[in-house]
Amino acid sequence: MTFEQIISDIRNRIFKPIYLLHGDEPYYIDKITNFIAETVLTEDEKVFNHTVLYGKDISASDIDNAARRFPMMAAHQVVIIKEAQDTKKLDDLVYYAEKPSKSTVLVLSHKYKTLAKNKKLYKAIEKNGEIFESKKLYENQIPKWITSYLGDRKYKINAVASQLLTDFLGTDLSKIGNELDKLCISLAPGTEITPKQIEDNIGISKDFNTFELQNALSEKDVLKANRIVDYFSRNPKDHPLILTITSLYFYFAKILAYHFLKDKSKNNVASVLKVNPFFVKDYELAAKRYNSAKTIQIISLLREYDMKSKGLGSVSASQGDLLKELIFKILH
Repeated sequence: MTFEQIISDIRNRIFKPIYLLHGDEPYYIDKITNFIAETVLTEDEKVFNHTVLYGKDISASDIDNAARRFPMMAAHQVVIIKEAQDTKKLDDLVYYAEKPSKSTVLVLSHKYKTLAKNKKLYKAIEKNGEIFESKKLYENQIPKWITSYLGDRKYKINAVASQLLTDFLGTDLSKIGNELDKLCISLAPGTEITPKQIEDNIGISKDFNTFELQNALSEKDVLKANRIVDYFSRNPKDHPLILTITSLYFYFAKILAYHFLKDKSKNNVASVLKVNPFFVKDYELAAKRYNSAKTIQIISLLREYDMKSKGLGSVSASQGDLLKELIFKILH
């Protein structure tokens, strides 16, 4: 089931006796766990029927004992196991999972790794409970996620603004969600969020960021690129060289891929490069400025400066100086 389906069922008081919430992305695991904790029981019922245990402190037998208790003055009890991946002898929980108590809602918050599908425990939960795998999103999926997150809260965001947030915040959904919540508090519902509003409310500069650096390079705007590089050099904590290089690497890798596409229609380019169709024109422009040979050379440069940024090769230059050198070589 999807995240939305699980939340809908719980809201409609359709509970499963066991929830295995596992995977690399903790955001949805926490969301479902917290929703169950807040929804299944009333505040009065929680006094005797709400239990939270931590995997590193318990074994499967402790979970079994807690889950088999009967609720007091309530239809259900809720037992939440945080850090379930650290539970000793977790596989032994299969004996409970094969015949779980219908009056217990047992939640296994199994973060940062998955429970193997070939295990008997997995199969027992699959048969008698609910399994949700929370997968990490790729960077190209984040702008769509941001748009959806804001849409659910009656806000809009333009393509440039969502990409700006992605470039600055990365793929940590909890971090992104927190920043978007700040925006929603500051702006009226129905607002279309722009880079200016992001700068005013979150502090991400609309003019000095990796996205604008990419634009400056694609246009071969030397003055703009140098201004951004100078800003990055003066603010290394907010713009670490290694992250800038990584972003540029993926950007030029897409430009190289564009060069070898036979079908350069807008929709096909967007699909293959996994970018918003709005940005296809930027790759078309960049490909005109940088032929395939030059693009390959730039990718090689980015690899070289990535090594230098990590201190390989006895480099004495500062991070700022390395970035200035790199951008000069890309532009000339």
